[in-house]
Amino acid sequence: MKSLKLLFFLFLAVLFFNFTPKQDNKPTLFMIGDSTVKNGKGNGAGGLWGWGDFIGQFLDTTKINVENHALGGTSSRTFQDKGLWNAVLNKLKKGDYVLIQFGHNDDGPINDSLRARGTIKGIGNETQEIDNILTKKHEIVHSYGWYIQKVIREAKSKGAIPIVCSLIPRNDWKDGKVSRNDASYGLWAKQIAEKEKVTFINLNEKMALEMEKSGEEKVTGTYFYKKDHTHTSAKGAVLSASIIIEELKNSKNSLKNYILKNSKIVLPVKNKVFLIGDSTMADNGNPDAVGWGVVFPKYCDTTRIEVINKAKGGRSSRTFDYEGLWDEVKNQLQPGNLVLIQFGHNDAGAVDKEKFRGSLKGIGDETQEVIRPDGSKEIVHTFGWYMTKFIREAKAKGAIPIVLSLTPRNEWPNDKVERRTDTYIKWSKEIAEKENVFYIDLSEAVAQKYEALGKEKVKVFFPKDHTHTGIEGADLNALTAAKCIKKNYEL
Repeated sequence: MKSLKLLFFLFLAVLFFNFTPKQDNKPTLFMIGDSTVKNGKGNGAGGLWGWGDFIGQFLDTTKINVENHALGGTSSRTFQDKGLWNAVLNKLKKGDYVLIQFGHNDDGPINDSLRARGTIKGIGNETQEIDNILTKKHEIVHSYGWYIQKVIREAKSKGAIPIVCSLIPRNDWKDGKVSRNDASYGLWAKQIAEKEKVTFINLNEKMALEMEKSGEEKVTGTYFYKKDHTHTSAKGAVLSASIIIEELKNSKNSLKNYILKNSKIVLPVKNKVFLIGDSTMADNGNPDAVGWGVVFPKYCDTTRIEVINKAKGGRSSRTFDYEGLWDEVKNQLQPGNLVLIQFGHNDAGAVDKEKFRGSLKGIGDETQEVIRPDGSKEIVHTFGWYMTKFIREAKAKGAIPIVLSLTPRNEWPNDKVERRTDTYIKWSKEIAEKENVFYIDLSEAVAQKYEALGKEKVKVFFPKDHTHTGIEGADLNALTAAKCIKKNYEL
């Protein structure tokens, strides 16, 4: 009996052992650094990315985990003072890797009320005792090299493998050459790595050489943007990551064993913003009739979004649908895309003659059967019906519709810019509210600006007629629209 019980318990033990979830024993590559390793939340805000956001695409993540713990604005000192390094250190296990890059922020003031992140220059053991104005704490500040060495030694104590990179170069040029940090932080990073006998990657020098091969004109706009000489675009971040990978391949570091032979790099896809409307929004190919959609991209972050202006002159909500223009847009929509919808100028036209573009007034379900010139029948709906169709079908594709009231004409009854608040403006707002989508009364916002400028100034905005703006008027309308949208959505 006892032997049967023993066998039973052995059976349970084996069963339990076999079904106990296995621990993830894969090594992890941890990255620590500043915003050039991970910019912001690592989501490409402003079109800016860190190389740590892409390096995982070069590695076999079925065999190694990748964690980017870098934080923008930190120096080798503040990354540790804020407890960020300890958070990584506590997770480290034998066989993990720590990729280290600091320097961009170490040159700041040692003690001030703004960031207090500077370190003592060099790799020595000098210290500076301070009462930190920012943190209100007493602190002993060390050299850049001291902080890097501390990370290396503590990583080693956990059985992890540290790798030191010199900081990426800024997009600063002189006489056709990129400025280096080979006499300061780049040099000091190398000296500490050599002293501690760990792998060193001269990212500063290697990337500068690649930038010089392309030339300043191509680098600016490809790897960096004019607005920022420190933080890279997605392509710049990939360039940095690829250099690190190539250097690892040629090193003795075991991290190279996890590099994919044929990596496929996927760059972030820009979100799309579609514009649908009439000639007051469209590109009409006429300098005297410029739709505000032509200028609109100027006020958007085109590093992150793509503006697609599908507005077409002479169209009403009805003809935009009837001619298949809406279907063309709808078929391109992806979840998260924005659709800016603005109609009304041409909806007041004849329903059953001439251009056959008028829609029925209001937002109801009334219809009218119309015989078109070719003898075909068309069921015409209300302005609100067509607007509702655009909104609902955009939503069905996961897109985000935004309704705008039509732009005001250069008409000044009683010395006030005309507002059609009893018709198309009213109906646009009612439909937006009914369908629970964002509404912008662009007509009112622009009208207020016109009135602040006065009739004579506004007259210049309308070189052709009282409806269509030239480039200056289009610019004002585009800026106004962008400001209104940005209150709720990123552009």
